[in-house]
Amino acid sequence: MKSARIGLMLVLIWISCPSSADVFKYVDGDGKIYFTDEPLQGSEYRLEWKRASKKVKENSKRLIATGRHKHQVTLGRLSVPPKNLSVRRSRYAALIDRTARRFSLHPELLHAVIRAESAYNPNAVSSAGAIGLMQLMPATAARYKVSDIYDPVENVRGGAQYLRFLLDMFEHDLRLALAGYNAGENAVVKYGNRIPPYPETQQYVRKVMQFLWAERASAGR
Repeated sequence: MKSARIGLMLVLIWISCPSSADVFKYVDGDGKIYFTDEPLQGSEYRLEWKRASKKVKENSKRLIATGRHKHQVTLGRLSVPPKNLSVRRSRYAALIDRTARRFSLHPELLHAVIRAESAYNPNAVSSAGAIGLMQLMPATAARYKVSDIYDPVENVRGGAQYLRFLLDMFEHDLRLALAGYNAGENAVVKYGNRIPPYPETQQYVRKVMQFLWAERASAGR
């Protein structure tokens, strides 16, 4: 419920031109959360609550749901990951917990970064050449003496070391550390220790923070 409240708050901030109406919250069989200003049809949707609030304006179905389409906002995945993602997550949970303790990081943070970077795929390779669970660039891997960039143990260790460095560098400002992880610490410094005005980096910081909120909610923190 905490994640859902956060999600609704984000929706009300991001969507403009509101007018008075009811807001409905539905959950489907996969745990995906939907906020809409009109009832949804279909037995797969379970109504959790209906409240009088501001109308959510949407150009298509006036529906907000999980996904990457232009008019969608990621909400459902924050609280209930897809089943295949949950399986991959559990596969690396012990490694992530162990590595987090080693570098004085919260396991939820490593989970959030890995989920945003690779969705727990150790063989993921980005178009920019970033590799593995934490999407290390070869230069970053070399910097932290990662001998096998595809090895989950080495990859998570290198990524965690880099995150620890960034948090210390930016005086534990998590958003700046995440921006540095995505764009490089020099880009953050260049813009006066602020998140660089790169759409990809700004979106990345928001995504990891959302995943982190969900991880903390699941852990009861």
